[in-house]
This record gives sequence, structure tokens and C-alpha cells, in this order.
Amino acid sequence: MKKLVSSLFSPVPISRDRALGLSERLSALTTLSSSLEYLHQHKQLDPGGLNDWEIMKESPETKNLAIRKITEAVSGKKATVAIHAARAAVSVGLLFPGNSRWRGAGSLFLTASTSVLQTRHRYGTDGSDQVANLVQTATGLARLSKSSQTKDAFLWYVAMQASLSYAASGWVKLLGEKWRDGSALPGVMRTRTYGFESAYRLTQRYPKTAKYVQHSVLAMECLFPVVYLAGGKLTRPMIAAAGSFHVANGFVMGLGRFMTAFPAMHPMVAYTTAPKTHPLVAGRDDRAVKAAALLLAGGVAVAAATAAQRRAVVREGWPTSRKFITRHGNELMYETGGRDDETDAPVLVFCAGLTSTSEHFAWITERFVNDSDSAVVSYARAGYAGSLRRTNAPFVLDESVDDLEDLIRATVPAHRKAVLVGHSLGGELIRRVSARIPDRIAGLVYLDPSHPAELQRSERQSDGAKDLNDNITHAARYLSLGTGILMSRPGWLDRLPANYRDKVFAQYTDARLWKAGRREWAAVEKDFRSFDGDMPQVAAPALIIAAQQTVDQDPEQLLMYNELARVHRRGEVKVVEGADHDSLLTNALFAHKTVQHMTDFMKDSTGDPDSEPVVDEQGAQR
Repeated sequence: MKKLVSSLFSPVPISRDRALGLSERLSALTTLSSSLEYLHQHKQLDPGGLNDWEIMKESPETKNLAIRKITEAVSGKKATVAIHAARAAVSVGLLFPGNSRWRGAGSLFLTASTSVLQTRHRYGTDGSDQVANLVQTATGLARLSKSSQTKDAFLWYVAMQASLSYAASGWVKLLGEKWRDGSALPGVMRTRTYGFESAYRLTQRYPKTAKYVQHSVLAMECLFPVVYLAGGKLTRPMIAAAGSFHVANGFVMGLGRFMTAFPAMHPMVAYTTAPKTHPLVAGRDDRAVKAAALLLAGGVAVAAATAAQRRAVVREGWPTSRKFITRHGNELMYETGGRDDETDAPVLVFCAGLTSTSEHFAWITERFVNDSDSAVVSYARAGYAGSLRRTNAPFVLDESVDDLEDLIRATVPAHRKAVLVGHSLGGELIRRVSARIPDRIAGLVYLDPSHPAELQRSERQSDGAKDLNDNITHAARYLSLGTGILMSRPGWLDRLPANYRDKVFAQYTDARLWKAGRREWAAVEKDFRSFDGDMPQVAAPALIIAAQQTVDQDPEQLLMYNELARVHRRGEVKVVEGADHDSLLTNALFAHKTVQHMTDFMKDSTGDPDSEPVVDEQGAQR
């Protein structure tokens, strides 16, 4: 037993050249398998095939002109097939023993060809190709270097990347409820793409065992970096566990290349975890670890500084920003614009949606400020942007309604009425507040609004509620750790007016926005799940502007919009062709169409109070 334990919990001494050779061969097997698959499925390169270049060239990667030109050069079927044939030949050559520098050139050729073909084969590539590319780049450069220190630096790089990859994968899974409760594995096994019917049946027959297997995988991934503890004594069991996991993936999930791609990093892990007292690694240069630690510390410092700077920008607001204290002690930041003289024109008050910003209305508010007699008020709810939630009471949705009511009373002159404009959740808030102050309201404009019955009546909305909650929760957690510097700019952001983009991006990388959204969504879901189906009548006229994609994807939504229109003494529903829930505001063309609908509505909003709702036979006006 002692010998067994000693052999299991002991370092894996392996020389530098041996580690390079094993990693080269395993990654070459991955590339060989990949190219042979593409050669076998060469018909997919033909017109109409899965990798038809006329379709692939529209991918986001080809938006870069240089990448597009390079990819165009190899986009022909003959050229693509020739490259794959060359990749297969080089991969076979790397399977043979040897330590020649030419092996480095071969590995770099595989790296370069993989990168060139990445856009050409958008469908069919997976994580194994990326790992093989990483290993081949490191082994290729290490082979071409005459310095042992440089070689060790590349081996350390791959070894640390392996630990990071496993740990990141495990901890991200751990945040998911399905991975914690044991339902993820059966769920994957019953999918069409990665599933395996026999394995799924086993998970149903032996649920406890399936849960243990799933949690064992989580433990292996989360704890993989412990291979560097205890003098490398944990290297064997961790590598054995990881290797077994990839073999299982290959047989059960059909991810055959995983069996060689990820284990290609393991020889470098073994080399770097062995104690330097062992003769095979006595000359190893470990300065890469210190360099990585310094880079990590620097990255953390930069991330913290960036987060602090962005939060300062968010809290500062705009030069025209003002603040107001509500009955709950919350401090709301708001902006005003347009005519503030003695005109009787209504004041438009804008209320944004969940995890949204007041700047989302920029295209609309600028048009009204510059081209009408109406004044504009836009604000951030407590917890968003520069608005602060001071109260310690448990949050309920009526708190936001109270805040909005207080803001209207404070910012809309007594001789002028307000037209409330709400997007998404903001639509529900303006509906609730209008019932409290009917004498101050000239009309309501709902922009693709929430409906209090949507989680009960819309299967799409109900199914998406859990994912929405998870996404908001994860964003709040990650950004609280200072990871905002890693957040990419969402595509819709660059469709806003240019002078708003940086401010909005700063808000979206601030954890406060997502924490406020999480708080609001919990209250919204509670209210909407318990809604009794009865909305009180509203005296003010209303305009519901729906995005076409919203009602096309969920017809129930249009029915609910019609119900909302009938709650008002005069209501109408209009659909903006081509718009979706966000682009209704962020796309200049759709936003300006929205402005036109709003302008026409405001001209007619003083009509006969006894008139019937204006809804056509199909339930909408286009």
C-alpha cells in the first residue's frame, strides 16, 4: 500500500526535450485529425455547403480588411484542400522522433495555417483547435530558440495556461445552479449535438452516481492549480483525472480531438511541477513564474484603477446633471433640456428599462430638445449611474414608482403637464405612477413595454426569466471583482450618438448597474408572477410603440399590448418595422420613426376624452 500511494502521489520527472516532444506529437495528432476530417468532408466547401465561402466571408472576423484579403487568397476549394493536405503531411512528420529545429518550423506552419483557415472553417472548429494552436506556437518558438531559458519560458507559459484554463472552466461552471445541483450532466447527455442516449439513461438510473461524477469533474477543474503544491506530489492524480475526463468526452460526446489537444499541455505541466532537485529538471529556469506574478499584479492594479476611474465618470454625470432627494431618501440624478419658459407644451419624462441607462433615449431626447417646444427630463433610477439608493428598506417596485412620482412633482412646472415615456420595465413604472397623479399627466408613451402578465402568459418570457436572472447575477459578481476592463463593447452601444458612448460603456462596466438590476428584477418577478390579471383604468391617452421583432417572435406580446391600450381612455398600438427591443431606441432610423409616432400622438392627445381606443382589426397600426 505504501508503494502504491508513493507511486500515485509523486512528481512526474520529465526532461525539457521530452516534454517538448510529447506535446508536439499530441498537438500534431489533433491537427492531423482536424485536417483529415475536413478533407473527408470537402463537399462542405462547395456552394451551399456548411463552409461555403460566400456565406463564411460575412463572418465578423472578415470585417478586418487585412484578414479578409488573406482569407480570400485561400478561399478557393483547391487552395483549401491543398493546405489541409500539407497540414496532414507536416503533422505526420512531427509524429516521428527527433529534436531538430525544423520541427519548430513545422509546428509554426501548423499554427499559421490554423489561423488562416479559422475564418474559412467557421463551422467545425472547436476548443481543441485553439489549444493545439497554443501548444504548437509555444513548441515551435521553443524549438527555434537556442536558449534553454527561452525554452523554459515557453513551457511555463503553456503550463500556466493549462492551470488557468481548467480553473476558469471549473469556477465558471460552479456559478451555474445546474452544475451545483447535478442536473447539468444529464442535460448535456440528452442534447442532439453532444448527447449520448445510453449515458443519459445511466444518469437517470443512477442519479447519485451521476451527481458524484459531475461534482468530481468540477473539483478536478477548480483545483487543478494545486499540482504546483506539495512539491509536485499531486501531479499524477490531477493529470490522470484530467486525461480521463478528455477521453470520456471523446467517446461520450464525440469530441475526439479533445483526447489529444488538452493532454498536449500535460507534459509541460509535469515538467514545471517536478522539484528542481530532480536531475532531469535541475537546470530549469523558473523566472517566468515571477514575471507572470508581476504581470498579474500589474493587471490587477490597472483593472482597479480603470474601474475606479469609470465609476468616477459615472457618478459625476453630465455637466448639466442635477440631483433630487425623494421621500425614501434616495438621491436621483437627472438631466433636463428643451424650452423651460412659460410655454404650455408638455414636459416629456423618460423612464429607462431594466439594466438600461437614460442615455438609451439619446436619439429621441435630442430630437425633442432641438426640434420641438417640449422640455425633456431623463433620470437614472436609484442605484444606476449617479443616482444613489440611500434607504435600507427591502426593495419593492413601488419604491421606484414613489421616486418617479416625487421627481415629476419636483421637475414639471405646475402649469405644464407631463408625457411619460417608458421603455421595457419603464413602461410598467409610468403606468403605475400615472394612476397616482392623473391631473399632472397629458399622456403615456410605452416603448416595447413590460406587461404585468407577461411571465404568466408568455412562455418565451417565462422561460427566459431564469436566464435573465442568472446573467444579471453573474455580471454583478464578475464586475464586483474588477473585471470590467475585460468587458467588450456591445454592438448596440456604437449605434448611439458618439458623445454618449463612453459614458454609457462606463455605466455598463460598473457593478452598481447590475446590482441595481438584480434587485429590481427580483421585485419585478415577484410582482409579475402574482399578478391577478386586472389593470385599473387610466384616464390619460396612451401610445404603445412596439418593435416588430418583439411581436413577431412572440405573438402573445402583441395581444398584451392591445390590452394595455384598452386600459386607457384612448390608446393605439403602432409597430416599428425591423426594430427589436433595443434597436427601437439605439438605432437612429428606428428612433426617429419612434419620434414621429410620438409627435403625432402628442398633437392628437387632447382629443375627445370619450373616444374609443384606436386599435385596428389586427390589433396594431403599422
